[in-house]
Amino acid sequence: MSSVRQIPDISSQGTLSVVLIGPDEQRRRAIAKVLSGCPLAQIRELSAYPADLDDLPRMLEQNCDVVIVDMDSNPEYALETVESIFAYGSATVFVCSAQGSLDMAVRCMRAGAREFLTFPLNPATLADALARISIRGSSTPPARRTARKLFVFLGAKGGCGVTTIAANFAVLLAQESRQPTLLIDLGLPLGDAALHLGMVTEYSIFNALENHNRLDASFLSTLLARHPSGLSVLAAPTEFSPTQAPVEALDRLLSVARQNFDYVVVDIGTRMDLKDAKFFDESAILYLITQIGVTELRNSNRMIGQFFASRGSNLQIVANRYNPSALHLDDRQIEKALTRSIDWKVPDDWAIARRTHNTAAPLAMEDSSIARAIRRMARKACGLPEEDAAGRNSGLLAWARRGLTKGRAGHGSRIEAGGASTDYSTSTLDPSHAKS
Repeated sequence: MSSVRQIPDISSQGTLSVVLIGPDEQRRRAIAKVLSGCPLAQIRELSAYPADLDDLPRMLEQNCDVVIVDMDSNPEYALETVESIFAYGSATVFVCSAQGSLDMAVRCMRAGAREFLTFPLNPATLADALARISIRGSSTPPARRTARKLFVFLGAKGGCGVTTIAANFAVLLAQESRQPTLLIDLGLPLGDAALHLGMVTEYSIFNALENHNRLDASFLSTLLARHPSGLSVLAAPTEFSPTQAPVEALDRLLSVARQNFDYVVVDIGTRMDLKDAKFFDESAILYLITQIGVTELRNSNRMIGQFFASRGSNLQIVANRYNPSALHLDDRQIEKALTRSIDWKVPDDWAIARRTHNTAAPLAMEDSSIARAIRRMARKACGLPEEDAAGRNSGLLAWARRGLTKGRAGHGSRIEAGGASTDYSTSTLDPSHAKS
């Protein structure tokens, strides 16, 4: 004789707020009807997946405990939505699907879903899941992550020092913020950010773009090398790439990276051909690297006027190799040429720059005028005062950093995605896909 299973009463365990996300109104209403049998504080419905995944943190600030995502309208984008909610870490994710395939269930769980529910929904199953969340939430409030940021470094022309500044900015950002930080070298076809950091990497961005259809947090972590500073690096190929990466592959890479790292730094070189990719999204903070020369100022003027006039504070001008005594232009003339003022001035110290390039030792590991300027940039980027109020002993600092350079990453280094470390030697990447 069959028995009727009772729906758990969670009223004594604390109420929950639930957000339903799904374009299919009929299914969304069906979920809401089942939820109405449970004493919840609030049910909100979103009739579409978020147009911009960066809007999710703002949405989840509104006292949200559980997000239920209907997977079937657009499974791939729904998975990205699940990953974004999980990465932000403030709400528990349930997913619903009429398919019930094992492959989709596994992908959802890897993306961060706590429950995989199938249509038609079983009220008791859903109530059980909510009861577990209510009990867990009453004792341990969910931890909120800091707002994730994207920093893109672009040069007014080749040779402006984009990679030097981007690579050392990333190292210092990881050090100063102590948050998961990723450097992506998009200086294709042959980028040299890893070389600037004294790193030898086995895999490159080519592996990520070639396999973008299966790119997730787990797969990305197998491609990363880790610098002794704690910075994770996705290097550029060391050989010419045979194909041009499609925009959707680049967007997928950026999406996965931002879901798993608090800070993503991208060295994009002079690649304005990527202006339609998400790297140039309005939420990105764009550092335009230039020098005080006629060609560089002309290029900067055109780029700002044509592409970045409306970016406001999200566009920051960096004057590299800045030497006031050698300039034939004053600040007023430079500002007029750029149509805006310079935000950062990185001093010209040819001897230090040359030595660090020749020894593959990052500028960030030394106490120099260049390193101090880039450190101020990194501290402001992560919300710290530009100057360290506690002060720094330059001799001790240099000694400590020399210790870091001794273990510069190569084979056997450890890698991380979102703070979780993995042994590089146990990479799960299929060797048949590996290319340098």
